Amino acid sequence: MSEKRNVSQIFCILCGMYVTCLLLSNLIAGKMWAVSEGITLPAAVILFPLTYILSDVFTEVYGFEKTRGVIWMGFVSSLLAVLVYMAVIALPSPSFWQGQEAFETVLGTTPRVALASFCGYLFGEFSNSIVLSKLKVATEGRKLWFRTIGSSVVGELFDSAIFITISFWGTMENSVVLSMILYQYLFKVGYEVLFTPLTYFVIGKLKKAEGVDVYDSGIKYSVFGKLMRKVSL
Repeated sequence: MSEKRNVSQIFCILCGMYVTCLLLSNLIAGKMWAVSEGITLPAAVILFPLTYILSDVFTEVYGFEKTRGVIWMGFVSSLLAVLVYMAVIALPSPSFWQGQEAFETVLGTTPRVALASFCGYLFGEFSNSIVLSKLKVATEGRKLWFRTIGSSVVGELFDSAIFITISFWGTMENSVVLSMILYQYLFKVGYEVLFTPLTYFVIGKLKKAEGVDVYDSGIKYSVFGKLMRKVSL
């Protein structure tokens, strides 16, 4: 089966789900979840791993080149959201409104945390997609479970390590930072493993419905793709 050039309605729906999960994850990331004694995770871990599952679906069905566009769409959407939050927070409030501090707590972010979030997202999502794409070609489309879990093992490691290191290194004990990376990483990978049957089901249905099953043989894994070529012209 060959790749369709036109973007289908199903593809657009999945893109909407992907961006929604990403934006909601950023919104709820400030809430801390006391999993157990000594283990604290950001509440975003209950939703953010779905972006990796959707990224697996995009890469497996539509190929890396279309997934690249989805990842950048998520980045631009997140950046726009942060800029809007900052602008709204900066607007002067009337004296009778008492919600400014709470509003800033939920929607505000520091440049350091924003940088950590964007870097972790880009490194994690692109490494996840590239690894899955290469494994699909190497295994000739077999062992989907190995490819989805294997790519997440790499992508989630980049995301967790980069985000937590940039956000918290130097602000607390190094051992605490490392434990946060470890627990968050293990939770996300476990999430992927748990959802593997659902991933199988969705990918199988999509391939039949779309008539698409792209193998990225011989492509160049540039994270910018045609965008940089157009800029250089």
